[in-house]
Amino acid sequence: MLPTSLTQPLRRLWTLEPFAYSLRVFIALAGAMATCWYLDDMGKLIPLFLGIIASALAETDDTWQGRLQALLVTLFCFGVAALSVELTFAHPLAFAVGLGVSSFAMTMLGAVGQRYATIATATLILAIYTMISLEQRGGVALGELWREPLLLVGGAAWYGAISVVWCALFSRHPLKLSLAQVFRELGVYLSLKSALFEPLRGLDIEQRRLALARQNGRVVAALNQSKEMIFRRLEGQRGGRKLNRYLRLYFIAQDIHERASSSHYPYGELAEAFFHHDILFRAQRLLDQQGRTCKALSRALLLDRPFDHGQSAQALEDLNASLSHLRAQQRDEWRDLLRSLAALADNLATLEDKLASADNPDARADNEDSSLFDRSPRGLGDIADRLRSHLTLSSPVFRHALRLSVTLLAGYGVLHWIHPTQGYWILLTSVFVCRPNFGATRRFLRQRIQGTVLGLIAGWALITLFPAEPIQALIAVAAGVAFFATRARHYTLATAAITLMVLCCFNQVGDGFGLIWPRLFDTLLGAAIAGLAVLVILPDWQGRGLHRQAATTLEASAAYLRAILAQYAQGKRDDLAYRLARRNAHNADATLSTSLGNVLLEPGHFRKDADLGLRFLVQSHTLLGYLSALGAHRGAAGAAGADDAAVMAAGEEVADTLEHLARQLAARATVAVPEAALMSHARALEAAAAEEAGDERRLLQTQLALVSRQLVAVGESAERLSAQASREQGDLK
Repeated sequence: MLPTSLTQPLRRLWTLEPFAYSLRVFIALAGAMATCWYLDDMGKLIPLFLGIIASALAETDDTWQGRLQALLVTLFCFGVAALSVELTFAHPLAFAVGLGVSSFAMTMLGAVGQRYATIATATLILAIYTMISLEQRGGVALGELWREPLLLVGGAAWYGAISVVWCALFSRHPLKLSLAQVFRELGVYLSLKSALFEPLRGLDIEQRRLALARQNGRVVAALNQSKEMIFRRLEGQRGGRKLNRYLRLYFIAQDIHERASSSHYPYGELAEAFFHHDILFRAQRLLDQQGRTCKALSRALLLDRPFDHGQSAQALEDLNASLSHLRAQQRDEWRDLLRSLAALADNLATLEDKLASADNPDARADNEDSSLFDRSPRGLGDIADRLRSHLTLSSPVFRHALRLSVTLLAGYGVLHWIHPTQGYWILLTSVFVCRPNFGATRRFLRQRIQGTVLGLIAGWALITLFPAEPIQALIAVAAGVAFFATRARHYTLATAAITLMVLCCFNQVGDGFGLIWPRLFDTLLGAAIAGLAVLVILPDWQGRGLHRQAATTLEASAAYLRAILAQYAQGKRDDLAYRLARRNAHNADATLSTSLGNVLLEPGHFRKDADLGLRFLVQSHTLLGYLSALGAHRGAAGAAGADDAAVMAAGEEVADTLEHLARQLAARATVAVPEAALMSHARALEAAAAEEAGDERRLLQTQLALVSRQLVAVGESAERLSAQASREQGDLK
C-alpha cells in the first residue's frame, strides 16, 4: 500500500484530463527512445517520434473496438501518405499536384464528421513529417524506399497499440471526466445566474447577461461532448450498469441546465419592488449554493466520493420562509409578482431535487425515453451527400479546404524559390496556423511564433548546459509529453515544448544548433503565408455572417417553443424530439456566442457588427430563458393547456412571429417588428393570467406574455443587425 501522502496527489493527477493522454505519449516516446539506444541506431529516432506524434494527434475518444478500427484506417492512410511523398519527393510538379489535391480532399473530410477530420488532419501532418524526415536524411535513397514509411507507420502503430490497450482498461474514465466537466460548467453558470438577483440599483445587468450567455456556450459544449462519448459507448453495449448510471447523470444535467437557464420575470423589476426585503437575496444565495453543489458533484464524480448538498437544501428552506412572509402581508400590488416568485421558488426546488437525485441516479425511472440522436454518417451514401452539400463557395469547409491547399502550394513554391534550410517546416507551420477564420488564425499565428522563439531559446540553453546525449534524450521525451499536456489550452507553451523536442532529437543525429535559425525563419515565413492567405483567399469574415447565425437562433427558438407547446397539450414526456429541439436551441445560442468571440478578433472594419451582435445575443438569450421556464414547468399544466385553444393559439402565433423575424433577418430584408400586436398580445395574456386561479395555466399565460414582450426587444436588435448587413452587402456591390 502506498502512503496517503503519495496516493492523494496521484488520485488528483488522475482526475486531470490531459494526464492520461500525456502518460500514453510518455510511454510511447520513452519506449521508442529506449529502443533506439538499445539498438545503437539513433537515426531511427526522428521518424519514430514523428509517427508517434501523428498517431497521438489522430486519436479520438472511443471504445477499444472503435479505437482499433480507427487505428487500422489511420495506419493505412499514414502508409499511403508516406509512400506517396517518397515516390514524388524528387518530382516537384507531381509532388505539387499531389500536395494540393490531397490537402483539399483531406480538409473536405471535415464536413463528414469530427472523427474523419481528425484522422485526415493527422494524415496531412504525417505527410509533412515525412518530407521533414527525408530532407534531414538528404533525400530518398535508392533501395530504401520502404525505410521512412515503415518507421513512421511503426511509430504510429506503437502509440496506437498503447491507446487501444488503454481504452480497453479505462474505457469509462474519459466519460467520467467529461461528465465532471459538465457539472463544473453548470456550477459556474448557476453562480453567474445568481448575480442577476443581487438586490442593488445601478447594476450593469446587460454585462451580466452577456457573461451568462457566453458561459451557456461552454455548458452546451460540455454537454455535447458528453453526449457523443456516451453514444459511442452505448453502440452495441446497452445494459451496462455503470454506463446506464452515466447516461442518467447526463439526463439529470440536461434537466438542471433547462431549469438553471429559466427566467420567470424581468429581474430589474423584481429588485425594484422588493428592494427592502430579503427575498432576492435568498434566491441569489440559493442559486449560488446550488452552483457550489454542482461543483461538489463534479469533484465527487472525479474522486468517486459521495457529495453533500445540505447547504443548498437549507438555502431553499430560507427562500420558502421569506416567500411565506411576503404572502402573509397580503399586498395587492405584489400579487402578480409573488406568483412569479412562487414559480421561481418551485423551479429552484425542483432543481434541488435534481441535484439530490444525482447522488443516486439509478433511481431515475427506467421507462423514460433514453435514446440519443445519432449525428454520425450512416454509410457511404450519407458521407457522399454531406460532401456534396459542401461543394459550394458558401460552405466554410470548402473555402477553408481551398485556402489551405493554396497556402501549402504557395509555401512549396517559396521553398523551391529560395531553397531555405529545413524548408519543409514552412508547410508544417502553415498547416498548424491556417484556421477556418481570421480570428482563430490570428490567435494561433501569434502563439506559434511566440512559442517557437521561447522553445528555441530554451533549446539552445539546455543543449548548451547538458551536452550529454542521454540527458538530451530525456529532455526530448519530457518536451514531447509537455506538448500534449498543454496543446489544448496553452498553445504557446505547447509550441515551445515541441520546438525543444525537435532540437534535442536533431541533436541526437546531427547538429541541433544548426537548426535554430532555420526553424525560426521557416516558422515566420510559414506563418506569414498562412496569415496572408486567410486575408485574401475567400476570407471568411464572421461579422458578415452574423445575421444568418442570428436568424438560425430565432428559428431554433421557434422550434423549441413549438415542442414545448406540444408537451403542454399532450403532457410531459422527455422524449427524443423534445430534447433535440431544446438542444438545438441552446446549440444555436452557443454558436452565436462563439461567432461573436471570433468577430472580436477580426480587423476593425469587420468588427463593426460586434456591438449589434452582442446586444442581439443578450436579448435572444433572455428570450431562451423565458422559453426554458416554460419547458421546465411542463407537467400537470398539460391537462389545462390541452383544452385551452386560445392560449395554445397565442403560443403558435408567437412561434410564427419568431420564424417570420428569422426569415427577414436571414434575407437581410427590412425587419418589420409587429410591436403593437405583440404588446397587445402580452397585455391580453397578462390580463387572463391575473384572473386565472390555476397556477399551471397562469404560468403558461405569464411566460407567453414575457416572451411576447421580449420579442419586441429581439426584433429591434434583429432590425439593426439586418440593416447593417444590408449596408455591407451594398458596399460590396
